[in-house]
Amino acid sequence: MWPLSISVVFLPCFAAFLLTALSSAYGYGDSEATCSGIVPLKYRNDKISITDFGGVGDGRTVNTKAFRAAIYRIQHLRRRGGTVLYIPPGVFLTESFSLTSHMTLFLARGAVIKAVQDTWNWPLIDPLPSYGRGRELPGARYISFIHGDGLRDVVITGQNGTIDGQGEVWWNMWRSRTLKFTRPNLIEFKNSKAIIISNVIFQNSPFWNIHPVYCSDVVIHHVTILAPQDSPNTDGIDPDSSNNVCIEDSYISTGDDLVAIKSGWDEYGIAFGRPSSNITIRRITGSSPYAGIAIGSETSGGIKNIVAEHISLSNMGVGVNIKTNIGRGGYIKNIKISNVYVENAKYGIKIAGDTGDHPDAFYNPNALPIVKGIHINNVWGVNVQNAGSIQGLKGSPFTGICLSEINLHGSLNSYRTWKCSDVIGTSLKVSPWPCSELRTTGGSYSCSSTF
Repeated sequence: MWPLSISVVFLPCFAAFLLTALSSAYGYGDSEATCSGIVPLKYRNDKISITDFGGVGDGRTVNTKAFRAAIYRIQHLRRRGGTVLYIPPGVFLTESFSLTSHMTLFLARGAVIKAVQDTWNWPLIDPLPSYGRGRELPGARYISFIHGDGLRDVVITGQNGTIDGQGEVWWNMWRSRTLKFTRPNLIEFKNSKAIIISNVIFQNSPFWNIHPVYCSDVVIHHVTILAPQDSPNTDGIDPDSSNNVCIEDSYISTGDDLVAIKSGWDEYGIAFGRPSSNITIRRITGSSPYAGIAIGSETSGGIKNIVAEHISLSNMGVGVNIKTNIGRGGYIKNIKISNVYVENAKYGIKIAGDTGDHPDAFYNPNALPIVKGIHINNVWGVNVQNAGSIQGLKGSPFTGICLSEINLHGSLNSYRTWKCSDVIGTSLKVSPWPCSELRTTGGSYSCSSTF
């Protein structure tokens, strides 16, 4: 068993090698394309260190005052071009803190920003309007460990330093049902623009790891996200009612979906009406008992124009999982997923209209989601127990489902079949043989023409 420090370095490197090899072997196209240029990285002349404000990296001193004082200085002096807040090697224990615009939080190699485990004094904030309540419990929610609201031009980066949420105390509260409010995310940006997150290790989040919500122009790349496989709801990256998001070149191993795109919850998400759109996910490697690439199940504001490609997954619950439910309303459309490698998974592909809970009893059961234009191409699976399941809704069948160049190989004990209902679509070169609703009948239309 490798030490964590070795595995963190080795796994992303191996992932990059594997994806490059697969791209070459199967003709997967330009695996070096990038979307990271949507937010230019700015050089900042002004630099300060957390130690200038009394920060002590001994793993015992609580540095909340130092972080808040440093960020106050950045906010109020407003140096031209912004300011870098440097975190040197050491373990800096702190309560939650909020960032400000035009700053870079830079973690040196060996730097750790670690959350305190005092849950009693953790601040509360209002629930998101597109959710109507905390995601886990009614009422308020705990603020994220590192938070940003209404910000512009913020960077979290470094030399693979670590942000550690020390989430076990929160996981145990969830398991014992002693939570009073919804657990805090590790990082949340809300109503923010021009955000870059790169070259940092995120670990042990109490809840979701990285949550950009109501944001635009967000780049998350070259990050490592780690949590035990039995840690509850530790999603890796969850873009939520956000647009122009780029997620690339990262390794994620957590207890829930690696990347999950969301857009609000039932009647609250419908009323808020802000979709997630124009999101690219590329060169992600990881493992999870849940999904690798997920859309939903909170989809009430709509989700459209999503591209996911060059994905390498192992030891998964599901490779690709698109999920929604009655009462969600909204739509999922124009989704393109390609060049996916899955090894050791319960399911290769799932698209389901019966997934997820409801915030309360006031959702409208007649608010049915529209799911159309789902294109999945070039998927290779090894030791996949169940090939796939596509279960639409009787009042709103899933349409325009296109599967092509898909090979999902099972083990001796696997059930290599497809299960389908209330779905209309086509397929080309799919193994095992797809369900009748997706079998190409020889018309002029070809799945491959959509890629």
